Amino acid sequence: MANRLRYRSGQVDLIRVRVDSGTVIEAGDLVFLDTDDAKPASDFTWDTDLATTQGQFAAAFLGVAHQPSADGETDPISVDVSPHSVYEFDVNAATYEVGDVLGPDELSSALMDQQLEAVGTPDLGIARAAEYKAAAASKLRVRFASAYHTASANTNAVVG
Repeated sequence: MANRLRYRSGQVDLIRVRVDSGTVIEAGDLVFLDTDDAKPASDFTWDTDLATTQGQFAAAFLGVAHQPSADGETDPISVDVSPHSVYEFDVNAATYEVGDVLGPDELSSALMDQQLEAVGTPDLGIARAAEYKAAAASKLRVRFASAYHTASANTNAVVG
């Protein structure tokens, strides 16, 4: 997969997260924390249906990978967990309002690493639209909500 990291603006808050040797991550991937290491959305375990899987992914969502990790590498990578940074991401072609809630899209019962879709409720989402699109758009500026940043709008982002 090509590196499609498309940071556009805002404050980035990078954390360093370890990666297992068998995990492949591209810059721009949506990543989650699996016990103590980062993994791309496509490695998240599918459960029952898309909505169930999106909700569980939101609870573990870490952020956007800023560095790749090839098969066999174990060096930590930088991941943006900031709710203030804006990225341009691929989305299902649709119209969007500022504030629309988005979650990872799916392909063949697996979450996609670098594509979002509108979701029905905030507990399924990991992002909000940061721009209005009157015509069907396949790219959208979004802000993410990490479950690991206490200033995030993610309902799982609490301490204590």
